[in-house]
Amino acid sequence: MLLPKMNRHKSPAAQGKSTLLESEAADKFRTFFRDAIHANVRENFAFLFQRPWMSLALLVLGAAGAYALTRAALGPKIPVYTVARADIVQTVVASGRVEAPLRVEIGSQITGTVAAVPVAEGQFVRVRQLLVRLDDSAAKAQVEQARSAVLQAETRLSQLRETDLPLAEQSLRQAEADLRNAQLQFDRNKELHARGLIARAELDDAEHALEVAESKVQSAELQALGNSAAGPNYRIAEAALKQAEANLRAAEAALDYTTIEAPAAGTLISRGVERGNVVQPGKVLMVLSPAGETQLVAQIDEKSFGLLALGQKARASADAYPSQTFTAELAYINPGVDATRGSVEVKLRVPSPPAYLLQDMTVSVDIEVARRFNALTLPAEAIHDAAGANPWVLAVDSGLAKRQDVKIGARGDGRVEILDGLREGDLVVPATNASAAAGRKVRAVQ
Repeated sequence: MLLPKMNRHKSPAAQGKSTLLESEAADKFRTFFRDAIHANVRENFAFLFQRPWMSLALLVLGAAGAYALTRAALGPKIPVYTVARADIVQTVVASGRVEAPLRVEIGSQITGTVAAVPVAEGQFVRVRQLLVRLDDSAAKAQVEQARSAVLQAETRLSQLRETDLPLAEQSLRQAEADLRNAQLQFDRNKELHARGLIARAELDDAEHALEVAESKVQSAELQALGNSAAGPNYRIAEAALKQAEANLRAAEAALDYTTIEAPAAGTLISRGVERGNVVQPGKVLMVLSPAGETQLVAQIDEKSFGLLALGQKARASADAYPSQTFTAELAYINPGVDATRGSVEVKLRVPSPPAYLLQDMTVSVDIEVARRFNALTLPAEAIHDAAGANPWVLAVDSGLAKRQDVKIGARGDGRVEILDGLREGDLVVPATNASAAAGRKVRAVQ
């Protein structure tokens, strides 16, 4: 439909009336268009308005479908742990008993026959006083033999430095002088032969003498090099000396082991060795009770044996007074394992025993075996195969769960130190969550 052109020279009143008519026409057009759309919707979806329950069902199905699509695209929501820095203290827990005064089990470090036991049960002994002496004849012979080997090696090395090397150098200088003379003689005979003044035989003799002189120089050079500080003869002699000195130290240590001395002043409360007995390492020969000390004796699971070290600090409490703790220090680790119990006996020194601590009281001990400050840590329940050779975690990276091998260190207070494999702030799925698996999408919930 063609509309008449507007007159641009209309009066302001006429122009206002025209604008009003145009606005009313636009409103009528919008009303007509909206009514048409509503009529179309009612015609095509009339069954929904007639059955409200069907509308509700479609809404529910639509929401469920949207949720399923979201879950499939983003994965389920799973609680996670965050790798964070914290101080961690690892302890070994054990129970034991009080022994007061301290008892020290004394044994031999070598196998030998007892030659003398100059102390008696119940006797007070001084520190480093002789308790047991083993037959030392064989040990002394080994020391003398080792000393002779050291002297022999030192003599050989001195011979190389002071005799063989100077002689070799002198021989080299003489050979070099002979070579120069032989070269001069050969050059002279060569010139004379060229002038026809000597026979060919004389020139051949001079040439042979020159070759012999060159060979002697080469031999002298090798001899001098072999006897020098960088040569093989010298290095062999040095190695022989070091080996002899090591053998001497071992022999002297074995000789020292034939005398067993008191590690501290105290009273011998037990003596289980007599002259003529054959003793072996690990066998208790005597029990010494040093004066003025109190100790705790506990059994540690052999799995923790590698974590123990003398001097480690501990907190202990008597079962009769569980709220009161006192300090202790690891002073002795039995070198043998109790096969029947699968444990190792340890003893802890108590520098300041409380007054209520009595003989044979049952105590609980926490031995501090490791302490880390500001270390990367995770809760222990986030680690898979923590006790195995290849621990790992299920880490969340960009919404995807993936297996990550880790290296763990100290463990304590329900947390584990992470040495390698993760960084601060990384997210990890608990090992107890069976719904997550490597390669699946997840939504981490902290």
